[in-house]
Amino acid sequence: MGSGFVREALLQEREGNKVRCNVCARRCLLPPGGKGWCRTRENRAGTLVTLIYGSVSSLAANPIEKKPFFHFYPGTYALTAGSWSCNFGCPWCQNSDISTAPPPAAGEYLSPEAFVRRVPRHFCQGTSFSFNEPTLSLEWALEAMRLARGRGLYNTFVTNGYMTPEAFDLLADAGLQAMNVDIKGSAEVVHRYAKGADVERVWEACRLARGRGVHLEITTLLIPGVNDSPDELATMAGRIAADLGRQVPWHLSAYYPAHRFHAPPTPREALDMAWQIAESAGLVHVYLGNRPGSERENTWCPECGELLIQRLGFEVLSNRMRAGHCPRCGSAIAGVWGPARVRAERLA
Repeated sequence: MGSGFVREALLQEREGNKVRCNVCARRCLLPPGGKGWCRTRENRAGTLVTLIYGSVSSLAANPIEKKPFFHFYPGTYALTAGSWSCNFGCPWCQNSDISTAPPPAAGEYLSPEAFVRRVPRHFCQGTSFSFNEPTLSLEWALEAMRLARGRGLYNTFVTNGYMTPEAFDLLADAGLQAMNVDIKGSAEVVHRYAKGADVERVWEACRLARGRGVHLEITTLLIPGVNDSPDELATMAGRIAADLGRQVPWHLSAYYPAHRFHAPPTPREALDMAWQIAESAGLVHVYLGNRPGSERENTWCPECGELLIQRLGFEVLSNRMRAGHCPRCGSAIAGVWGPARVRAERLA
């Protein structure tokens, strides 16, 4: 049980000869020899094991803006690791080659220690767990985050948010500092396209992040005919403002056909409409993604309108923030800000 990618799993609960997994919000009950919905966890003789401990499908040094995080150490890089499978089944998945792969899958074994040692070697300032759903790698991610925190590195998660409060608490205790959560749409949309998932569990994870001081940003992939109606967007924007706060950044990203979904790409007019709806709901940091060159990927002071951070795609062209404040009017800008960094300076 302690060899290869197999380790005893956390957050398991015996119920007779079955074992319940309390990592993801599906809370699967596994019979002997059975696997959970995500296929990364298995009941072996009454003990729940993970099949992907240290199984790395993808490893890359990414700009933090790619996650996307726009209000968390802008201009820095995060060494980003992904594994296999997912607890959603979205037909438009951009990483379907790994999210649909059934574990145990081929891949490099990478210990948490080796991963964290690579962070400064790749000129990164922190870690990120992404590409597939990182909650499924809970045991490995916790160890890596503790080590990274001990070395003064930051830790981030890019997630669908479908985790239990118990799993979130473990992550926050281990040193999780920021989450970008993908909120896909209404209860009906999430239930239909994420294969029976309950969107309320996603909102719950977002509220937990806010309550524990974990920096939060929200992303929504705007998909024609799925979640792009004015009513749906207004409902989401209003809920972000009311439940999470007007200062929480919301990234509205353009969709392109992928995997098994072939709706046309998101038109520019739909993105602009969504941005206007979000602004009307009182959100002060709304960004358009997958549309490089738009002024709506920049950060502006919500009080005086000063341009604070200018971006081009994942590039930070200029950063005029002063210790988290607007240099013109002195207003505090919500986020986690370090020394001002510009990508060109970093690569010089």
